[in-house]
Amino acid sequence: MRERIFPVKDYLTKIKTKEAMKELVEKIKQEGKKIVFTNGCFDILHQGHVRYLYDAGNNGDYLIVGLNSDRSVRINKGENRPLISEEERSELIAALCFVDGVVIFNEETPLELISYLMPHVLVKGADWAESDIVGSDLIKQSGGKVIRIPLVPGISTSEIIRRVISLRYEEK
Repeated sequence: MRERIFPVKDYLTKIKTKEAMKELVEKIKQEGKKIVFTNGCFDILHQGHVRYLYDAGNNGDYLIVGLNSDRSVRINKGENRPLISEEERSELIAALCFVDGVVIFNEETPLELISYLMPHVLVKGADWAESDIVGSDLIKQSGGKVIRIPLVPGISTSEIIRRVISLRYEEK
């Protein structure tokens, strides 16, 4: 059997509970490193997600992705979502070399997780007004930064779903 260049166990260790992530964040902060936090559903991983997460990670030393649980995705996106389970989505995100940690949250928004971890930088897509970014006031009040990253035009999970549905009807 061929040996893996990038063993599965290495990237799976990036997926942590909220408590384990807090311990790690405190250690990283003591080292003087900058923690970046972003969140999302990442239901169908695509080019826009990869570029967004890469850019987010360039704003600090350690990128944490808060991943909406299946329950949280259903609350935000409707009963037909997610298409991909939280276990699968967390593994896909953790496999990205520029993501340092993944933590799944069950709430409708990541506010509780943001206030628990208190990152230095909070990142969201530019489709969000800064005033609408959950946790932005908290992070700015603590001396941190809020950064909005431009999205890749025409690329979204919703658009991919629309294309797949239209293909299904074209094939009949």
